[in-house]
Amino acid sequence: MADGIRVARFDDVPEGGALVVDRTVAGTGDDVAVFRDGDEVFALDDTCTHQEASLADGWVEDGEVECPLHAARFSLRTGEALSLPAVVRARCHRVEVRDGEVWLLPGTPCEAQAG
Repeated sequence: MADGIRVARFDDVPEGGALVVDRTVAGTGDDVAVFRDGDEVFALDDTCTHQEASLADGWVEDGEVECPLHAARFSLRTGEALSLPAVVRARCHRVEVRDGEVWLLPGTPCEAQAG
């Protein structure tokens, strides 16, 4: 899995939204949400670190996702918790766009992401 998992065409990831890669496909402990913010894509564990809620159902804007349950915000680039009630960062995963396709490298930290 060093090359990653092809998850979608770039255009299939909704602008300002996300798609979810099931944990059984990603080989992770949580589903992975792949977000699109403008011309960039990011990937975080899908479950909010504050309470059981899908970050993929949240609002994406300006490099952040806001949890739909209690409005905690997370950096899409690092997973850092940016506002209460969340205080624990969300696990981030490296994601790349190759020839118009989105590839997820689950378990590879987003800090290793090019760009």
